Amino acid sequence: MRFKLVPDQTNFDFMRLKWACLVLSVLMFVGTFVSLFAQGLNYGIDFAGGTLVQLKTEKVVDIADIRNSLKSQGWVGLVIQEYGAPDEILIRIPGDLEKGQSAVMAEKVRSALDGLTKGTTVRRVEYVGPQIGAELKKRGLTAILLSCLAIVIYVSLRFEFRFGVAAVVALVHDVLLTVGVFSFLQKEITMPVLAAVLTIIGYSLNDTIVVFDRVRENMRRYKRKELSDVLNLSVNEMLNRTIMMTLTTLVVLVALFVWGGEVIHDFAFALLFGVLVGTYSSTYIAAPVVLWMQRFNFGAEGKGTDGADDTAASDKSALSA
Repeated sequence: MRFKLVPDQTNFDFMRLKWACLVLSVLMFVGTFVSLFAQGLNYGIDFAGGTLVQLKTEKVVDIADIRNSLKSQGWVGLVIQEYGAPDEILIRIPGDLEKGQSAVMAEKVRSALDGLTKGTTVRRVEYVGPQIGAELKKRGLTAILLSCLAIVIYVSLRFEFRFGVAAVVALVHDVLLTVGVFSFLQKEITMPVLAAVLTIIGYSLNDTIVVFDRVRENMRRYKRKELSDVLNLSVNEMLNRTIMMTLTTLVVLVALFVWGGEVIHDFAFALLFGVLVGTYSSTYIAAPVVLWMQRFNFGAEGKGTDGADDTAASDKSALSA
């Protein structure tokens, strides 16, 4: 017997909550823009440029003591944090350097900590020039914009223009909220995080396309149904699949987040948040946008579809399919 988390014939009125979800999304957008304006983004070494030094101390030293010690010796503008363990310290030093000077800079930082703890060793040194960081920002933004453009074209050709617009609105919603939570928590924006954002775009699009494909089938089958009813029917029919796919994905991501180590911690966090908000947006952002665009006769091909009239019997059989 096949296991299902939800019954086959569910009849939840998802579209009834569209306005409440719109208000929720608007509030989250407001919070995102306030955070971006007040705090900005905490760009990692990949984008901001500078020198990153990872140190291992012989004994555990408080971050505040390290910061005060370095500041008293003239080191300013440093970003200091633990890296996976209390005795692993990550120090980001802003500013441009001459070629080959990053190792010298790391040794100076290590020496400056001798007063706090002896036996400090340098584990890693990375340097990214400001021009390289700016170029990476530009390329990252270009990748996201081109992805959205390709999605509009693909979904418009496969379905209708309004479906393409709805898919991109949902993707922009997911990306902005993910960036917003990183700004609010002041987590670093690095290349792995950018990769996570692009992965979120693909995941959210996949979920949206699956729902839209069922919407198209039901629009052809039920000529006289209101679009809101067709959307509800389609989401209900795909509900079991959506929940199962989301839960299995979350199991893997939670494991990566908890046990994957500090290197991929932010990557896993971005995917965790993105999968949750992407599942939400497929139902409560993409589907309502299609509905609103039809009501305003924008990108729609008429109220009904080209299928035959529906009956109670065919309605019942579609729900149980």
